[in-house]
Amino acid sequence: MKISSLASSALLLLSHAGVNAFTPTGFKNRISTGLNVATSPPPPSSSVSEKSSSNEWSPDSWKSKIAKQMPVYDDEKELDAAVERLERCSPLVFAGEVRSLHEQLARACHGQGFLLMGGDCAEAFNEFNVDHVRDTFRVILQMALVLTFGSAMPVIKVGRMAGQFAKPRSEPDEVRDGVALPSYRGDIINNEEFTSEARRNNPFNMVEAYHQSAQTLNILRAFATGGYADISRLQAWNLDFVEQTEEGSRYRKFAAKVDESLRFMKAIGVDTAADTFTKTDFFTAHECLLLPYEQALTRKDSTTGKYYDCSAHMLWVGERTRELDGAHLEFTRGIGNPLGVKVSDKCTPDELIRIIETMNPNNTPGKLTIIVRMGAEKLRKNLPGLIRAVQREGKSVVWISDPVHGNTRKTSNGFKTRDFDNIRDELRAFFDVHDEMGSHPGGVHLEMTGEDVTECVGGISEVTEETLADRYNTYCDPRLNGAQALEIAFLIAERMRVRTGLPEL
Repeated sequence: MKISSLASSALLLLSHAGVNAFTPTGFKNRISTGLNVATSPPPPSSSVSEKSSSNEWSPDSWKSKIAKQMPVYDDEKELDAAVERLERCSPLVFAGEVRSLHEQLARACHGQGFLLMGGDCAEAFNEFNVDHVRDTFRVILQMALVLTFGSAMPVIKVGRMAGQFAKPRSEPDEVRDGVALPSYRGDIINNEEFTSEARRNNPFNMVEAYHQSAQTLNILRAFATGGYADISRLQAWNLDFVEQTEEGSRYRKFAAKVDESLRFMKAIGVDTAADTFTKTDFFTAHECLLLPYEQALTRKDSTTGKYYDCSAHMLWVGERTRELDGAHLEFTRGIGNPLGVKVSDKCTPDELIRIIETMNPNNTPGKLTIIVRMGAEKLRKNLPGLIRAVQREGKSVVWISDPVHGNTRKTSNGFKTRDFDNIRDELRAFFDVHDEMGSHPGGVHLEMTGEDVTECVGGISEVTEETLADRYNTYCDPRLNGAQALEIAFLIAERMRVRTGLPEL
């Protein structure tokens, strides 16, 4: 269908289109699936020690490095059996999808896109259900619609889903009443109950995590392509949200502007029932932490010969595992997926440049995202130096803010929480610094859920320290609830609107 230039401009503004991130291209024969991945995992390297003395890479060359935050398994044969079973499993994502995400991130790297990452702190086996996946997916899409309108650029939607099981821990063991057991590291490793049986690091939990991730991806595929992502539906949900706000609030004014745009497009003949407006790209990401799992799901692309970690479209390395000579950077430097790395105020400019050169040696736009987590005050002090170093060295990165991790505290009654005001302040600092440095604030990374939990205080939902206990459901860190996450999206959209030269609402 040929669309007029006016309609094309409107479509670009709302940017709901794109190749469906979950649609394979079909298959041809047994040797090549036609899904841009090999039919079998790569053969193990002949000698890890040989590779450790050179710059060569293989899916298991990480074993020659120090691997922090890794569980100790008490039965090597059981671990080998679990890994072998995973190696026989189908990829969860495909190389063509990964390349589609990479292309979108490359545009964001050049200031022509905004990355929205969101989802649970940690997925859990007994929390899995369709409604939970749907609710988080819905809120991310609602946020993306608001951000697209405010920024006048495409929003790349990435869920912390279908693989975000493992969590780093400060201590290897947890002690209660004089009893020491292995720390709970997420359901992919062990279970939360404080018993010897539950806290045993069980390698077959990786297999269960794989199957739950496959179900989650199937649900996301259905919602992304089956009409649930209809742009009119998303706007109706956003209008439900603004009904909670005061009459004449900036949220109501913003939502009214979006509604006017949709009505205008319909009036000039744009078919808002077409796939462009009812289907969407949606990608998945998780922290690259449990390396046996990641290695087992690494496949060689049959068309390019590159290796991809097919457990997710994108992976990031955390603050605790980003050592330059560590196993996690060694693994990620050889895979074709877009990567992220979390940095705090502890990261120096020289260290960041070395990390970038390790994870993205060819300086490919869209390959690497820097996820900044510092707290507002430390961010204003430290981020300019990091940006200055990247600009001086000519490195291509996407800068995004993680405004939640640097703002965690414990209340007097023992709840771990985060203040909405502090999260907002860190985001404001992030945008202020990029304005000063002439760089692009390329996205936001949030721990959030679509459910009406009471884990973070403040915001439009008016959660207080006294009401935290009402619905404090997290298995790990506190998450923004659906209303708080959507409020963050409105605030960012207002800021982005000003950056584009449009007047404030």
